[in-house]
Amino acid sequence: MLEIFTLTLLTLFAITSVVAAYLAIRERDLVKAVVYSAIQSAMYALIYYVLMAPDIVLVYIPVSVGLIPAVLLFVIKKTERYEGD
Repeated sequence: MLEIFTLTLLTLFAITSVVAAYLAIRERDLVKAVVYSAIQSAMYALIYYVLMAPDIVLVYIPVSVGLIPAVLLFVIKKTERYEGD
């Protein structure tokens, strides 16, 4: 029963990450794209956690969910928020 629950969680997190990646690619508002990218990274961190890799999670969360979106938002602030044609 625990294996089915674990596989269900992994599937849910994987599907959510794929949807977030698709939304990040299709979004014309760059700030929303960064948020979708952070959601995708958070889903990957949850997948690593379910797979019992806490050392990877402890590094992955601050870098991919915190540092990279912060740098991208800083760069977006220096340029234009919306992607042009």
